[in-house]
Amino acid sequence: MAMLTAYDPFAATSAAFRALDQLTGRTGSTARPLSGMPMDAYRVGDSFVAHFDLPGVDPGSIDLSVEGTTLTVTAERSVPRLENAEWAIAERPFGSYTRQLVLGRSLDTDRLEASYHDGVLTISIPVAEKARARKITVTRTDTPVAVEGRTIEGEPSEEKAVES
Repeated sequence: MAMLTAYDPFAATSAAFRALDQLTGRTGSTARPLSGMPMDAYRVGDSFVAHFDLPGVDPGSIDLSVEGTTLTVTAERSVPRLENAEWAIAERPFGSYTRQLVLGRSLDTDRLEASYHDGVLTISIPVAEKARARKITVTRTDTPVAVEGRTIEGEPSEEKAVES
């Protein structure tokens, strides 16, 4: 999937899936992308997960790289070497495949994990600690707090002039 536009897949669930469909070249939820590397992607808990169908690919040919917020997946499916074979039908695609994902800045690509099992490459990227939802405790105070030279009540605070 060639993505040239950055988006945050966690901004809004439905918007994220619409953007993902557009960026993967899908025209509807059941359409398959034109690449040889179909993909599903979703968020579960504090991780973004993507599954790439790569049946018949040697795991040693899979290459993952991250540059900035762009994840590139490259894999190769080799043509079987058969002596004395006369091909009757050859429908399975062979060759090199590349897919790119532009990831949201809220993902911790330094902690990306990848595994390959039963022809499926699974990539899991945790949401960065700083981007995770967190509870903020509000404390009560009886004295006004100065904010940008004014108190909360709107009265000017006492500021001393600093001479240079």
